[in-house]
Amino acid sequence: MTQVQDESIKLVDLVMIGVGCATMAFSLVVFNIANHLADGGISGITLIIRALFGLDPAYSTILINAPLLLIGWRFLGKQSLIYTIYGTLMLSLFLWIWQRVPISIDLHNDLLLSSLAAGIVGGSGSGLLYRYGGTTGGTDIVARIMERFRGVPMGQTLLWLDVIVLLISLVYIDVRHMSYTLIYSYIFSRIVNFMQAGAYAARGLIIVSEHYQAITNDIMDQMERGVSLITSEGGYSHQPRKMIYVVVSPHELHQVRRIINKHDIRAFVSVISVTEALGEGFSFEIPHHGLGKIFHR
Repeated sequence: MTQVQDESIKLVDLVMIGVGCATMAFSLVVFNIANHLADGGISGITLIIRALFGLDPAYSTILINAPLLLIGWRFLGKQSLIYTIYGTLMLSLFLWIWQRVPISIDLHNDLLLSSLAAGIVGGSGSGLLYRYGGTTGGTDIVARIMERFRGVPMGQTLLWLDVIVLLISLVYIDVRHMSYTLIYSYIFSRIVNFMQAGAYAARGLIIVSEHYQAITNDIMDQMERGVSLITSEGGYSHQPRKMIYVVVSPHELHQVRRIINKHDIRAFVSVISVTEALGEGFSFEIPHHGLGKIFHR
């Protein structure tokens, strides 16, 4: 049975998208604009327009996104369309507010500190926005259109659009400021990835051992972690065997290794990074042991 996508509008999503937009706008005004750092995407275009024509980014953000939303509305679901329109309006609103609120953070004209601060703060806001299903339209819509009609991956389109916008930005900033803009862009992208993945990084273990049942029992009993047994076949022997798959937190790796070595020191173990674990038996919640287990009943 095909699972129907949840298109309902959630209050918590709207609140967090608003917080993300407020953070993004704050970073753009207080760090990027104040220190003459460029940006990619639609934000970068609004900064170019501001430098050349003096138009407030709060207004140009809406002016640029309006036709893009009209073109791309049919490629967005109901929820995505509403969240995109909402995100665009919130970003414009907070750009307008932060430019009129007398807030200044003195970084002593240090462009390195400015680029780091812009990347961390702006990336946090953008990551929060994406994490709750929001966007601010712009190049995301263009990338979706290119993917649908030209078969070009969204990531590739977004990258080239950012490159083009940054190159055009050289009309109002020098190479030195552009160098620090690239530092900002890198930090920004890493923070966005971190925010989307969550504040933790789980570890998934694939364990191949003839003593799989004993290892499974100890993991479930001692660590209270859900375990899946996957039927596999040896590539050389073509003999059926069982593989263990379990998701744990990073600090639990040592305990898992100890359990494995207790039963089979020659077991094959593959450890992979897991950014999200969903579904019954795989929710990444820290189990409560001892007294903690009693108080969380």
